[in-house]
Amino acid sequence: MRSMKRTLDSRVLRNIALVCLADGLVGMSYGAIAVGSGLDARLPVALSVLVLAGSAEFLFVGIVAAGGSPVAATIAGLLVNARHLPFGLAVGDVLGRGLRRVVGSHLMNDESVVFALGETDADRRRAAYWACGVGIAVCWPLGAVLGAVAGSAIGDPAVLGLDAMFPAVLLALVLPALRDRDVRVLALAGGVIALATTPFLPAGLPVLAALVGLLAGVRRKVLP
Repeated sequence: MRSMKRTLDSRVLRNIALVCLADGLVGMSYGAIAVGSGLDARLPVALSVLVLAGSAEFLFVGIVAAGGSPVAATIAGLLVNARHLPFGLAVGDVLGRGLRRVVGSHLMNDESVVFALGETDADRRRAAYWACGVGIAVCWPLGAVLGAVAGSAIGDPAVLGLDAMFPAVLLALVLPALRDRDVRVLALAGGVIALATTPFLPAGLPVLAALVGLLAGVRRKVLP
């Protein structure tokens, strides 16, 4: 900790702390909604430790809670986490080697990558990545545990409007990307496909069917 304080200035450390705290609060809502939706409290807690990827966990639990297949939910979560492949290329220099690299890869998330890329010095990049990664690895599961306990006490998530949190959080996650016009076209195509197939497919599969919307992007790239 003392080494990180010497490497990173107080502003960066403060920003990292605030982000970790915010993730912990979101983790509480995640745990509460999952348990309030009828899922075993151990599921969101285990996912928060083993997966450690909020958007994929929200999607997985949301699909399962809606009655979707765990297989479809897993595939959807893996597709969401596919963005970690370019992330790994962007921050591969901060992960280290051997077991340290394995742990560093598990701690990889949007926030830790952003903080690392925000630094130009190699030591500062490494320190920012690990400080944020470890912080979220503590705050997110802790939030999920507290939320699971609260969810058990609340019972019905609709009482406090928590049932609307899943779609609200997922929407918040994708909104920044919608600033790009090409992304908006793909999102619209996927949304139309998902809505059209919802009456005919089991819960969870319309989300996967929406991936056909990506073909619109391929066509735009191929055709002048």
